[in-house]
Amino acid sequence: MSMFDLAFARQQGGRFVLRIEDTDRARFQEDSEQQIYDTLSWLGLTWDEGPDRGGPCEPYRQSERLDTYRPYADRLLADGHAYLCWCSGERLTQMREKQQKLKQPTGYDRLCHGRTREERAELPGFSETPVVRMLIPDDAPLVFTDLVRGEVSAPRPDDQVIVKADGFPTYHLAVVVDDHEMGITHVVRGEEWISSTPKHVLLYQWLGLPVPQFAHMPLLRDEKKAKISKRKSPWARLTWFKEQGYLPEALVNFLALLGYPPIIEEDGTEREVFTFEEFSAGFDWGKVNTVGPVFNLEKLNWLNGHYLRQLEPGDVASRLLPYLQTAGVLSDQPSLPELGRLEAVAELVQTRIVTLTDAVPLIAPFYTADADLPIADDARGQLKEDAGTVLDAALAALEPIDGAIPDTLGAQPDWNHARIEAALREALVDGLGIKPRFAFGPLRTAVSGQRISPPLFESMEILGKASTVARLRGLRASL
Repeated sequence: MSMFDLAFARQQGGRFVLRIEDTDRARFQEDSEQQIYDTLSWLGLTWDEGPDRGGPCEPYRQSERLDTYRPYADRLLADGHAYLCWCSGERLTQMREKQQKLKQPTGYDRLCHGRTREERAELPGFSETPVVRMLIPDDAPLVFTDLVRGEVSAPRPDDQVIVKADGFPTYHLAVVVDDHEMGITHVVRGEEWISSTPKHVLLYQWLGLPVPQFAHMPLLRDEKKAKISKRKSPWARLTWFKEQGYLPEALVNFLALLGYPPIIEEDGTEREVFTFEEFSAGFDWGKVNTVGPVFNLEKLNWLNGHYLRQLEPGDVASRLLPYLQTAGVLSDQPSLPELGRLEAVAELVQTRIVTLTDAVPLIAPFYTADADLPIADDARGQLKEDAGTVLDAALAALEPIDGAIPDTLGAQPDWNHARIEAALREALVDGLGIKPRFAFGPLRTAVSGQRISPPLFESMEILGKASTVARLRGLRASL
């Protein structure tokens, strides 16, 4: 919702306001607000006004705006559009259970309407602290125009609570008041709020406020085409994508495609890879998909891999750094040589990973002491009987290559991947007559400890001669 909101706001030169709707104190979580800031910032969806930035419509937390809502509620009560309800929670539960048993529509039965506090107190299920309910008329407007769906019909609402017993407004009153006070012209939200729109239209009309335009977005569905649940789908949390190593620009592109068609080029071809700026520039509510899109993780993986391959190696390295630090591969204060090595390794793995976390096991061997390098079981298991012969021949072939770093400015080191590859091919492929696929397997296992690794000869160059030889000898000694 935020992404589509922001795309439209930027296209129209409008304001994007971040408002924290925290009036449901029973579900309030202390860290949720910070998570909103963190995840939207990570995605690059920046807001113009909000609790953390201030603005002309402060405060931006609904819990700090209670004095703003009270006059509106009092006015609705005075005008007869709302009334006090003293029904206890137990009584309301019994009422709903009875309605369901008799297969009647569920909704408040207006026991409190037209009664004074004293009159209501004489009846069962009385609560000392009343709530405020809307008095929904028989001719309530049930049809409205939606920017995404056109003319929409909604069911007739019941007498909605708009001020709770704790004095906090419900979502319905708070958003109507805040949208007016903050100059909101377009309300973008999920399709589950279609049924609530008649209540909001009534509140706007009763209070004499201009009605904003509504855009109800389709809800994302999982692979079983059910509504996404945070309990069943880990990727229902935005933080999951960051933890897994997805790039924010790839995720924004992916989310746009879930609710919007690809960009059509001048020659009529479709382009699925586009920036947020391109998405915003051509944005049209009429193109938004009205059918709940199915979340396709394979498509996101494809997009993420594409975006990863477009990055400069230095950028890949800087994005990899926090994942390597979390995994303990690098410390919180890596040295300059370690960072220099990371950029070189990042270029090797860049085309071989789908997410940033995929790179961690590939990069870890470059920061492991030679004597401590673990050999994975599947890597050791694929070694043939001639592995010892191959390692001996490789060590002999690499011995003549000078591993020193030249001290003359501009001179090329003798220990480089082209020279290493040539020497090993001559010794193993030509000399021993072993096919390259089998000839280099033991070397890969020795250097990385894994069956699958970054390019072998480039890895040897980055490790240097001393480490490479030590690792070849280490594996040879273990056979």
